[in-house]
Amino acid sequence: MNKVYKSILSVSAAAVVAAATIAPVIVNAWGDSDNGRPSYTLDQINNGELGDKITFNSISNGKIGDEKNFVGAKVAGANVSTWNANEIKVKDGETYTIRLFVHNNSPRGMQAIAKNVKASFSIPTNVAKSQTIVGYLDSSNASPKRVWDEVTLVADENIYLEYVDGSANFNNNKGDFKLPNEVITSGATLGYTSMNGEIPGCFEYSGVVTINVKVHSSVAARVYKKVRIKGTKDWSESVNAKVGDEVEYQIEYVNLLAEQVKNVMIRDVLPTNVEYVKNSTVLYNSNHQDGVKLSDDSVTTSGINIGDYNAKGNAYVRFTGKVVDKNMACGSNQLVNWASATVNSSSVKDAVYKDDASVMVDKECDEPTPTPTPTPTPTPTPTPTPDTPTTIVNTGAGTIVTGAIGAGSVVTTLGYYLASRKKLM
Repeated sequence: MNKVYKSILSVSAAAVVAAATIAPVIVNAWGDSDNGRPSYTLDQINNGELGDKITFNSISNGKIGDEKNFVGAKVAGANVSTWNANEIKVKDGETYTIRLFVHNNSPRGMQAIAKNVKASFSIPTNVAKSQTIVGYLDSSNASPKRVWDEVTLVADENIYLEYVDGSANFNNNKGDFKLPNEVITSGATLGYTSMNGEIPGCFEYSGVVTINVKVHSSVAARVYKKVRIKGTKDWSESVNAKVGDEVEYQIEYVNLLAEQVKNVMIRDVLPTNVEYVKNSTVLYNSNHQDGVKLSDDSVTTSGINIGDYNAKGNAYVRFTGKVVDKNMACGSNQLVNWASATVNSSSVKDAVYKDDASVMVDKECDEPTPTPTPTPTPTPTPTPTPDTPTTIVNTGAGTIVTGAIGAGSVVTTLGYYLASRKKLM
């Protein structure tokens, strides 16, 4: 038994009993890959009932109360000591912080290091009065390998949830560690002194992942993101590729307002292992129905201005990326990239809308190392579509497109985000 851990457990147990601000919660939203992990009290942990097993967030009377309720929410910046662990009432325009508690319950410290630890969140992209965010915690040598919990945001009207770009953070007693935006897709690697995927057992090595989401009740645009292997015709939300393959991305922007929007900005953020192919960006709109190649290669950096669009107007941006291997792990790699559109009108200012697509790459190694299972991304059955957008009609503005490439190009998911018009993401 680790004596330091035992001491911390005792202090934490007393704090749980004494803290009047910690409200009791009902565990009703958690789950795990073992279909029901056992719970342990602090005394049971101290008495060695966990044995040599590494497990996460299974103490029933820990620092946050019942650790199985490890995902919670509160108003961003609110000076409160409790989190809403199951449900929180939200308002249009407010930002909320979502917490994911991380605790390797083993009392054996450095002798029980959890490997390949990752955190991820699943944020709804639909419109509804009730939005449930699920937080996942993965470790390749923990039992269970994956645990999850959820918190529901409830409003009086239909809402979208916007992930606030760059808000992901991991805090432990070593400080704050910035996490990549992949925390809301394939997951972000955690750690202790560095984000190397290793977290020893004990309260002193625990930490908290936080992200911010903003609530919106109005929608001004949609962005549809697709990908395909270069040279093929079928567009999809996800494709399988190899290192060295070139993939084509397609971004469709649609104006949903009953008024004109100006200076629509399109930006795509590529993952580390996909490189932009120079001079590959093409814009399709009513002025360029067959497409025009753009000399500006900033679609994956600062973004490109594609002009003004009337009500129901739309446009398409395509470009090519090449799959490279800079830091791929052995096994399955999910390379997620985001497309963003920023719009401005008399009723909407600097509103950003977003969608993503994935490239899946399997890397074989001589000595494979286990990697956490990525958060599942739905892959629709692709349907053939023409290579050039069709039924493009000028509806009034200088750069307006109506119609669609085809039924197969419609993406069913929708993300809604706010950011600077000058620099998206």
